[in-house]
Parts: sequence; C-alpha cells; structure tokens
Amino acid sequence: MNQHPFILVHGIIVKEFLFFKAFGGIGKRLKKAGYAVFTADTDGFGTIENNAAQLKAYTERVLAETGAEKVHLIAHSKGGLDAKYALSALGMREKAASLTTLCTPHRGSGIATWLYRRPRWLMKFIAFWIDLWYRICRDRHPDSYAVCRQLCSTDEEISFGDLDGVYCQSFSSAIDSCKDDFLLSAPLLLSRHCKEGESDGIVTVESSRFANYRGSCLGEKASHSDIIGLSRNKKKRESVYEFYIGLCEELLGIDEDFG
Repeated sequence: MNQHPFILVHGIIVKEFLFFKAFGGIGKRLKKAGYAVFTADTDGFGTIENNAAQLKAYTERVLAETGAEKVHLIAHSKGGLDAKYALSALGMREKAASLTTLCTPHRGSGIATWLYRRPRWLMKFIAFWIDLWYRICRDRHPDSYAVCRQLCSTDEEISFGDLDGVYCQSFSSAIDSCKDDFLLSAPLLLSRHCKEGESDGIVTVESSRFANYRGSCLGEKASHSDIIGLSRNKKKRESVYEFYIGLCEELLGIDEDFG
C-alpha cells in the first residue's frame, strides 16, 4: 500500500524561518511516530492566490521526492483557504487525498474586517512595515493589506470552486478568557468587541465550519496558537501532539480504503 505523505500548511504571521518552526514541535513528533511529514514553504503574509501557487509547487516537489501519487493536506488558519484555492482553482485536486482545516476562517474574520475599515493611509503605512519585515524573513511576495481585505467577514463560505474527489473535513477550537492565552488577549477582546461568537482568540467556531465539521480539536480549551504547538503549557502541547498523531492515523485509513 502506498501511504500518502502529509503536508502541514501554516497561516499568516508564522512561517518556517531559520530556527522557528511554523508548527512548533509537531512535525518532529509526527516524524518520530513514523509519518512522512513536510511543512509547506509558503509566505507568512502572501495573498491566497500567491500562497496557493507556492503550495502547489511545494506539493509537486514532495510528490517527486517521495514517489507518492497524492498528499494529505493539514492546514491551519488562512492556510486552509490557500489549500482550497490550490485544489479548486490551480488543478491540484488529483494530487490531494484529503484536506483537513484547523481553525480556518472559512467565513472570514471580524478582526480583519475591523482592521480593514481603519483609515486607508494608516493601514497602508502599517502594511508597508509588515511587508518589509517579511521580505527580510524571506517572503517572496508579502502583501499584508491585500491579505487583510481577503479575510474580511462574509455571510457565505469563502469558496473558489469544486473540491469533488478530495475528502474534506474541519476542526475548530475555543478559549474562554484572556488567561487561557495571554498573548492572544488583544485579538480575543477585539473579537468580542466585534460581537463575534465563541472563538480561539482569532477565528470563531462558526467560521471554522467547513465540509465534514468534526468539532473541537481538543477536549479542552485551546487557542489559535496552541493548535500549532506553540503553547507554553507542556501538558497542552502533548495533547496537541496526540491530536495530530490520531488525525494522521485516521487519514491513513483513507489510503487503505482507496489505495
């Protein structure tokens, strides 16, 4: 049986750069457990279209390296939108066995909407410095202002076309208060100011719903950054590792059913 490799797809802000890992210790733990795991080399502040093209090129390199016919995509936050675009608009459906999105804003973000409505000159000024920093961090085409626009809230699911033939599922997470993740205090309070529903500090549970919605990633409160292994709490990191291992094991069942 040909077991398809896994590609982890990160969202905005985080990215692979020098010693920083976009998914914390998750990739290392999965490799130790025997899974073929890769982390996509996409921009930290690239547009959906830009990052989707980068994801497609990276997937093709992984397939060539491993000799596999398809990959499993596990995407966090905006990475889920990048993956959806790559699959539906860039002809990647035949190269993916599955797409799992974790805390992805499938209906946009109230935080992004609030920011985008600030004075345009101010947002352009801030975006200039963000883009400059991310170019230093080796982003090829950063465009934080356009990304903010693309992530604005919408009543309908953000869709780019047909995903037939690819098994799709989604998970969410949520926190109750700032003490659950102090670093996400400001976005959590802003989310509540925007009168959004339950969220992980960045993305609401409702916006995370897509295709086969599986509910919360963990059986406990977890923030947007916790889900990519960046929690300072060792016990929570272990819970996250176990979640990914269980997820990969489930997805290998797809390979057994169809491969």
